[in-house]
Amino acid sequence: MNAEPPAKRPGGRSARVKAAVHQALTDLAGERDATQLTIPAVAERAGVNPTTVYRRWGTVQALLAEVAALHGTDVPPSSSGDLRTDLEAYAIRTLADLTRPGGIAFFRAEVSPDVDERRSGLRECLQRATAGLDVVLEASRGRGERPPPPERLLDRIVAPLYFRVVFSVPDTGEAYARTLVADLFSDPS
Repeated sequence: MNAEPPAKRPGGRSARVKAAVHQALTDLAGERDATQLTIPAVAERAGVNPTTVYRRWGTVQALLAEVAALHGTDVPPSSSGDLRTDLEAYAIRTLADLTRPGGIAFFRAEVSPDVDERRSGLRECLQRATAGLDVVLEASRGRGERPPPPERLLDRIVAPLYFRVVFSVPDTGEAYARTLVADLFSDPS
């Protein structure tokens, strides 16, 4: 007789619980202030026991960080054929990600030293930001252009967007994102 243990099913109960908890957290983050997110509320919305959530994630911050990291792996933008247009689309997309319901809570959790003692969340967040820029810059280079270096784009477009959203500076919308790109092109330094 063959005494091999049964093979694990891909996408079994564990995957369903994880998906339900992630969705519950995302929904709640869109409905409530981040300070009102609790493990019991997430568990109730997901239809699981709070112990399950505590055991797997420990804290709401750790759960937020995991969901934030997974959210950032979406498809890179396609090139329009124009660097300025592509950078505007990138800036608007970055702003939309930060200002989506719960967006800033996800960002703060992802880079929190309480969740990420080795600071890999900061590195991963920066890698995602630069990966999107790399796609835009590579398309520009492919057209024979000489785009600005990524560091300049981070300093002139990405950093101001994050700063204004994190600190709730008013009038941080698509027009502001477009202005950052326009300013970049009007200042040749």
